[in-house]
Amino acid sequence: MQQLNPQQPNQPLKVSPSGDLSNPQALEQIFQQLVKQLPMNQGEIQQSTSVPDLSPSQANTYGSTVKDPQQSAQQAEGKSASLSSQNTTPIVQGNQPQYYFLAEQTSAVPPSSATTPPQGTVSPSSATTPPQGTVPSSSTTTPPQGADQLTGALPPLFSATEKQSEQSLQQSQEHLHHAPNHQPSAIQMPDEAQLLQLFAQGSHQVPQSQSQLPSTVQESPVAAPSPYGKTPNFYFLPQSPPTLPSEPTQATQIPAQGFNVERVRQDFPALHQQVNGKPLIWMDNAATSQKPQMVIDALAQFYQNDNSNVHRGAHTLAARATNAYEEAREKIQRFLGASLAKEIIYVRGTTEGINLVAQTYGRKEVQAGDEIIVTTLEHHSNIVPWQMLAQEKEAVLKVVPINDRGEVILEEYEKLFSEKTKIVALSHVSNVLGTVLPIKTMTEMAHRYGAVVLVDGAQSVPHLRVNVQDLDVDFFVFSGHKLFAPTGIGAVYGKAALLEAMPPWQGGGNMIDQVSFEKTTFNDIPYKFEAGTGNIADAVGLGVAIDYLNQIGFESAIHHEEMLLNYATQGLNTISGLRQIGTAPGKVSTLSFVLEGVRSEDMGKFLDSEGIAVRSGHHCAQPTLQRYGLTSAVRPSLAFYNTCGEVDALIAAIEKGKKQLS
Repeated sequence: MQQLNPQQPNQPLKVSPSGDLSNPQALEQIFQQLVKQLPMNQGEIQQSTSVPDLSPSQANTYGSTVKDPQQSAQQAEGKSASLSSQNTTPIVQGNQPQYYFLAEQTSAVPPSSATTPPQGTVSPSSATTPPQGTVPSSSTTTPPQGADQLTGALPPLFSATEKQSEQSLQQSQEHLHHAPNHQPSAIQMPDEAQLLQLFAQGSHQVPQSQSQLPSTVQESPVAAPSPYGKTPNFYFLPQSPPTLPSEPTQATQIPAQGFNVERVRQDFPALHQQVNGKPLIWMDNAATSQKPQMVIDALAQFYQNDNSNVHRGAHTLAARATNAYEEAREKIQRFLGASLAKEIIYVRGTTEGINLVAQTYGRKEVQAGDEIIVTTLEHHSNIVPWQMLAQEKEAVLKVVPINDRGEVILEEYEKLFSEKTKIVALSHVSNVLGTVLPIKTMTEMAHRYGAVVLVDGAQSVPHLRVNVQDLDVDFFVFSGHKLFAPTGIGAVYGKAALLEAMPPWQGGGNMIDQVSFEKTTFNDIPYKFEAGTGNIADAVGLGVAIDYLNQIGFESAIHHEEMLLNYATQGLNTISGLRQIGTAPGKVSTLSFVLEGVRSEDMGKFLDSEGIAVRSGHHCAQPTLQRYGLTSAVRPSLAFYNTCGEVDALIAAIEKGKKQLS
């Protein structure tokens, strides 16, 4: 609220009427005196905070009117442009974004849920068909924030007696309006004394200084950022204290009401659309997962408000971006059960992470004649980098066999070790068969021979609770896009002692300490493995995806998936001529199969025509399929947002496709 008497800030507005008030010229003289006391430019306005939010009734008290949404533009004409420019705070509250980097704000506006995008942005789900049973939101506006505090803060313009008289007059007018032949009576103008009294009462109600403003006025978070968490480590500032090790495990709070799959599905806008005229059933989760609105909003918010490079800027946005980037690293550390945040290296995904280890640790440690062990279950990403290293170093690549159910034969695995074994690379979960490997046991066996163990966790982190300290693995890699996070982001966990001894992989900015033409020294871990500008926004999105899993209750989601997998397995067994690939006990997610007389690619296309998304082909795991004499298979794969009803639709569609394609 602006100061209305700049010459005498602590005095109310004054008028000195002269002449007969029944004379229009005398009234005009009074208004001219009032106008002269109003501020004429920005310099005369005392600096203050924003105009307080008003309820419709309070806006009328000030002389303003809250316009009806349907009011025409013609009715709105004549409104002062200067007043509209000063009203920087909206009448209706609720559109302030919730910043993840700010301390929790005290506000009457509840924090948005995982399904609600920030106001002012367009939700991706708005362009799709809403889920069945969704009730459209009401257009009724919310009373402005702070309206209850403002009630009674300003003395009324009319006394109680005058208000009662006004109400009686209104009732009488309403009664007369319906009477026949009603003629409105003339309006009597107030006399001089009444008019002066009204002017005096009104002037005393105008706040005369900033201290008199209501306490509900809030400044925009952007104007006064207050990043929480640890202070960012700028390369030109003294280092802040190191992050303390976390506990080996992190328990997720399971909701008391259990896992509500229908409620969770509302968080994923991509699930609520139609494909080929049918509701989408997403069962290609082993290839990539859909993203919750919470993650989508985090990406938009970062680019709208916090976009900056990290670590090398002294301005506010750099600090906010750095905080968000490093806090996401700490979330990954806790999610994996790592001991230190510096043991987490950002990469594009699992493939890049495996190549990083192969080209740094592998190149340094593997020599001619040394041995590298992999299993038959590996994705191509965990085969080809080791083949390339073995060819370069003239090392030997050994393969662990599997049985017909898709399980690793541990006796054969142990026979492969020798004093020359340097690296063991294992999938935690097979991307084709869903087999869960006994990583802890296999790691213990490898360590007895002095070998280090790398685990490909791309297919395990969405379905299992992982603790790298308990498993005692040396390296663990995963991709964010299979974990309900954005594409192009993932992480490598490595034991700190190993990472510190490894040479860098790529050179450039951020990974250096000092550079001269004679010599370059390298940064500390993890930064010496993160050359150049990282995928900052998607790293933040990965951290938010982890937050989301903890919010819904990750263990509850895992139990739901176990039930769903058993239900689907039984359903597939009822289809004659269908052969399931991979039947190991304790498997997760995938339901690979072949159907007699039907090409896998044809079945995949048919299921798509039914709105069901599955993967068909070799799944980047040709050696696994060759073990079963196959070159391709159909692979439905589940996530916690799938339902038994969707499984029923899958079974029915396979039966239908079998009749049409055979």
